[in-house]
Amino acid sequence: MSSAAPRFDRGHTDDLMTFLAASPSPYHAVANTAARLEEAGFRRVEETDAWDGTAGGKFVIRGGAIIAWYVPEGAAPHTPFRIVGAHTDSPNLRVKPQPDFGREGWRQIAVEVYGGPLLNSWLDRDLGLAGRLTLRDGSHRLVNVDRPVLRVPQLAIHLDRGVNDGMKLERQRHMQPIWGLGEVHEGDLISFVADEADVDAEDVAGWDLMVHAVEAPAYLGRDRELLAGPRMDNLISVHACVAALAAVSALPDLPYIPVLAAFDHEENGSEADTGAHGPLLGNVLERSVYARGGGYEDKARALAGSICLSSDVGHAVHPNYSERHDPTHHPRPNGGPILKVNVNQRYATDGSGRAVFAAACEKAGVPWQSFVSNNDMPCGTTIGPITAARHGISTVDIGVACLSMHSARELCGSEDPHHLANALVAFLEG
Repeated sequence: MSSAAPRFDRGHTDDLMTFLAASPSPYHAVANTAARLEEAGFRRVEETDAWDGTAGGKFVIRGGAIIAWYVPEGAAPHTPFRIVGAHTDSPNLRVKPQPDFGREGWRQIAVEVYGGPLLNSWLDRDLGLAGRLTLRDGSHRLVNVDRPVLRVPQLAIHLDRGVNDGMKLERQRHMQPIWGLGEVHEGDLISFVADEADVDAEDVAGWDLMVHAVEAPAYLGRDRELLAGPRMDNLISVHACVAALAAVSALPDLPYIPVLAAFDHEENGSEADTGAHGPLLGNVLERSVYARGGGYEDKARALAGSICLSSDVGHAVHPNYSERHDPTHHPRPNGGPILKVNVNQRYATDGSGRAVFAAACEKAGVPWQSFVSNNDMPCGTTIGPITAARHGISTVDIGVACLSMHSARELCGSEDPHHLANALVAFLEG
């Protein structure tokens, strides 16, 4: 085995574009992550099965969340964990339980707003439909209609002369997409989606469906120094985390157990069995210790020595709104990953965490930047403080700086994804 993990370059960003396009829902992101892990030699284990303590890579899937870990040969039960965390979900529009309705001869789909999207970014876009179907036997089937079938049409300026002076969108009235003309028939949408998934509509017992912009990710700028695409918040981090975990799993003599934790439902507070507030990560870490013959004391020792890098996108300085940023902290695209700090613990970073992150970036040879919010602007949060508080694990919040966060199409520097991946590799190596 090689004694050093490979370094990622621009090819990592090319691969990220493929990952973004193939992951229009958290369920697709998890499936694609699992496929990459299996290619790296990891194997799936079920939560309902007994686990063994053998060395090697394993992962569990629960809905839109995936936890993966690699146990080195000879790892003691109290071996600490090094965790890279992210989330699989993005703000969007999601299909309601009774989706078929219409007005004035238009056929429409009833949707609910998920998370906190920039609503106007979903207007007048070609939209596809993706997610999972639950069948009567309890199995799931992924579906991805990756072509224009939906559109949320904006009102013409002739009928709203003041729109450019301020637009207010009502979530219930203005955000329902159209998908055709004619009479509305109950069951039309699920029949259509079932056909796309090659299943019988009568077998569909439930669904978790959402819309997505079908425009492909693309390099942007004269010198292709920028990357535009959907769901960068937070699939940039998921993609980098799985790449880093796969890379270090090939190394001998790892002093830690490297872990990937990619949660769902971060965008609406993480309060779910697949969210960071849920028991999934804690259960996996505990069972890993017990499977290697450890007990409560070993688990306590392992968690006390563990560290987590919580990776989520942050704000690059906006050239048209620079006054909204802290005057001394202006993260720039391609300036490297950002260290996110908030003394009120909206981010979990402290001085010790800064030292860990700085050391990883120095080892990886990548630049890094600091981010803190303007004191007059509310600060967002991440899975970081939740992970720290729930599991007692020292946690550091980091990410990639981007513009248009929570838009249907976001923007970052094209070098930053592989800067992040290289920093995560250095961190997981210990």
